[in-house]
Amino acid sequence: MIDWRIAPLTANRVTELAACHIASWREAYDDLVPAHILDGFDLERSAINWERRRAAGTHRLPIALAGDCLIGFAAATDAPTADRRDEASADRAASIPSGRQSSAGRSPSPVSELEALYVRRAWHGTGVADALIEAAAPGSPCTLWVFADYPRAHAFYRRHGFADTGNRRTDPFTLLPEQLWRREPG
Repeated sequence: MIDWRIAPLTANRVTELAACHIASWREAYDDLVPAHILDGFDLERSAINWERRRAAGTHRLPIALAGDCLIGFAAATDAPTADRRDEASADRAASIPSGRQSSAGRSPSPVSELEALYVRRAWHGTGVADALIEAAAPGSPCTLWVFADYPRAHAFYRRHGFADTGNRRTDPFTLLPEQLWRREPG
């Protein structure tokens, strides 16, 4: 297999990221998400949404490249706001309202939210997703929403120190149940 590397998202790669996002959804969720949803993605609209995030500087957006091909990406924010939650839900990068966590005698530390982590199927199990999660949300308290009926993702996130919090919601895009998972600083 070709060597891969992690790099920051640049404007000239936004459409590639959008294409990777759509292809990854179709590969990962073909047995979970209804076909009409997977078939309904619009590359141009997706690229516009990802460019908005990149240009705003509100997200950490590492990408994985194999040669010159974009094979995966992640998106994370610190202390997501309600506004970003609404934006993300509309764009299918779900987020939650959260603030800052504090401990006695320490200043508050931001809670990252991993809004997206996608790697093309051919690269599953190669360490690409591990590197992307570390680049997007390094060693921090972090939350994410994951489909309730997706054990492969559950096992991956457990391996990275995440645990199910017991909070539930319905994903506004797919109408599927989701679980809130959290990683504590360690």
